[in-house]
Amino acid sequence: MRKIGIIGLGLIGGSMAIDLKRRGFADEVLGVECDQVNAEGALRLGLADRIVSPRECFNSADILVLAVPVGTASEMLPEILDLFAAEGDRGRIVIDVCSTKRALAEKVAAHPMRRRYVATHPMAGTEYSGPWAAMPNLFDGKACIIADPDRSDPEAVATVEALYDALHMRVTMMDSASHDIHTAYVSHISHITSFALALTVLDKERDEKHIFDLASGGFSSTVRLAKSSPDMWVPILAQNRDNILQVMDTYIGKMQAFRDAIASGDEPRIRAMIEEANHIRKILG
Repeated sequence: MRKIGIIGLGLIGGSMAIDLKRRGFADEVLGVECDQVNAEGALRLGLADRIVSPRECFNSADILVLAVPVGTASEMLPEILDLFAAEGDRGRIVIDVCSTKRALAEKVAAHPMRRRYVATHPMAGTEYSGPWAAMPNLFDGKACIIADPDRSDPEAVATVEALYDALHMRVTMMDSASHDIHTAYVSHISHITSFALALTVLDKERDEKHIFDLASGGFSSTVRLAKSSPDMWVPILAQNRDNILQVMDTYIGKMQAFRDAIASGDEPRIRAMIEEANHIRKILG
């Protein structure tokens, strides 16, 4: 009987719970939620079979999933590995689902139970949070990164690959430093851009009714990520600061190029930059 313990039953943790249970990977899901309202909501929604204390979850689960903000994961991961060390290797595995990897990897690099930890990043989600945001099929067809697989026991990596296979994800392996660089470009800058656009519109368009009435599909999809939780994103941006700053500098340079071309009325240059940007269609379809 396989027990999965999920610490944090929000969008990611709750969605994992739904599909791991209904697809037969987990026989029982133990949930940990520090917020009483969220805990009650998770039970009502059937995201967990039981809500338990962190210690009971650590002691009982075969696989522990840290589905919490990366700052919290950085505090909990060493404690969990300490518990594994104190009680002996019972074959338990701990994974995280955080959007940054290098800082976590460095924090437990020398831990004697490091090899029971598998660093993962399922790259799926929405702008919503909390147990009510959880949904089935969230991960289907999406990419999942397993970082530094050579630092984990092969058996643990194989088990975690099976977990993500049950979620119908495409698994890619890479080192944690490369992961953080790539996610800065394909994920983190998108959120920063969305936050900045929302702030720009709120600053310049004082009439909220006009924003609501005139916002069409293009604006809504671009600013969608601005609804994301600061509890999740502040530690991500702090931990991946250097990579994100490099991406932002490049982005600001491209914005300046567009501004210069528009300001000078250089329509051929504007066209050329748009056509160059259109090449992304060959990658994303």
